[in-house]
Amino acid sequence: MNAPVNNAHNNLALLLRELRLPSIAFGYGDMARQAEREGWSFGQYLRALCDAEVQNRRLRRIKRLLKQSELPSEKTRATLDEKRLPPPIARSLQTLCEGGFVERAENVLVFGLPGRGKSHLVCAIAHELIHAGRCVLFTATYKLVQRLLVAKRELVLERELRRLDRFDVVILDDIGYVQQDREEMEVLFTFLAERYERRSVMITSNLIFSQWDRIFKDAMTTAAAIDRLVHHSTILEMNGPSIRSEHAQRTLGETTTTGSDKGPTTTTTTKPQSENTNGEK
Repeated sequence: MNAPVNNAHNNLALLLRELRLPSIAFGYGDMARQAEREGWSFGQYLRALCDAEVQNRRLRRIKRLLKQSELPSEKTRATLDEKRLPPPIARSLQTLCEGGFVERAENVLVFGLPGRGKSHLVCAIAHELIHAGRCVLFTATYKLVQRLLVAKRELVLERELRRLDRFDVVILDDIGYVQQDREEMEVLFTFLAERYERRSVMITSNLIFSQWDRIFKDAMTTAAAIDRLVHHSTILEMNGPSIRSEHAQRTLGETTTTGSDKGPTTTTTTKPQSENTNGEK
């Protein structure tokens, strides 16, 4: 290949990168050779280039969304034991994963005792939403409260709320473990009020609504928070035995079985050498 041709290819690659078409810049040469071998028309060749660019751009976006979501990578739908889900939740899972509730700015509230799989359920749904192009943030409730509290003390709470508003869904994990003082309760309530009928939240809680006065302290604020969350929401109850307890019992059983396979042990008792036949030490 002579110098003018090399320059032409280099200039084309630079132009494609300037147009932010890296996949086309990387693969147009190989695809041109494939088009020549298979007798594609120019339109078919151009369509194949655009398809590759769109597909790779989508994959890059999903990778970026997953990273910024802070979701546990292992808690996906593929690792969710759907057979353990209560029947009403199992029936609604696919609909939730499709994300219609996000378009309607509705909430998903998941209740249950510790160890029932609440966090795994919402994370599995969130992973599906991200693969559909949704922007999600997963956070422990106490971390979000501290983040908002710092913003309030630095007089940038409104700016922080705008940043959070960029997420289609914010997942507040373990809201029942947050025992806030008045100032912390106020920023949490402000966050929920800001998203009301505009953006979705997903919340896991081991406390039923009648116990939420432990979170929001006074009856009026508790009622107002619950009213905003429930108005447009899907409420799921995770019942049944604790998954963590069952896993621990299986692990203990496997350990016990493994130990018993090692065979009997022999213990030898030796008379202390400091004792003599007269019993004197």
